[in-house]
Amino acid sequence: MKKIFLMGRSEAGKTSLTQALKGEELHYIKTQYTNTEDDTIDSPGEYAESKHFSVGLACFSFEADVIAMVQAADEPFNLFGPGGRSFIQRPLIGIITKVDSPYANIPMVRQWMENAGCERIFEVNNVTREGIRELMEYLEDDLPKLTLEQAKFKQHLGLNEWDELPEGVEYPE
Repeated sequence: MKKIFLMGRSEAGKTSLTQALKGEELHYIKTQYTNTEDDTIDSPGEYAESKHFSVGLACFSFEADVIAMVQAADEPFNLFGPGGRSFIQRPLIGIITKVDSPYANIPMVRQWMENAGCERIFEVNNVTREGIRELMEYLEDDLPKLTLEQAKFKQHLGLNEWDELPEGVEYPE
């Protein structure tokens, strides 16, 4: 299973998402520190909200297999600008929470995530568990294991380790 790092503003639903992924009953807990247990890294929203703490996001991203930008469907503004993945050397996905909110604007939040470079976007409801199974299936697929030579070859092609080789291209013997 991939280890996932959740980043987003306070009250975006990161901790509730962690509980939903574990199948736990949802209960409010204010995240006071970065929690790295199990297969999920849950960070305080303040890390994404303050340039003074945001370096912590970069540091913790190296501990994960996949990075998730978490934004509620009713977000009033976007914290992650275009090119937000410039410091991330892992697959970047988007997770839209609170999809049932009466103030939800899913197309707008989806566009923000696409602009930031999210490779795949999931829509979830932590309370009803809608979308959680699809996210779990994505996390259960392990990343390919590469030899050092294969990784160097992909790097030479300008690819990340998780990118597929172009059609017709194979690893050298």
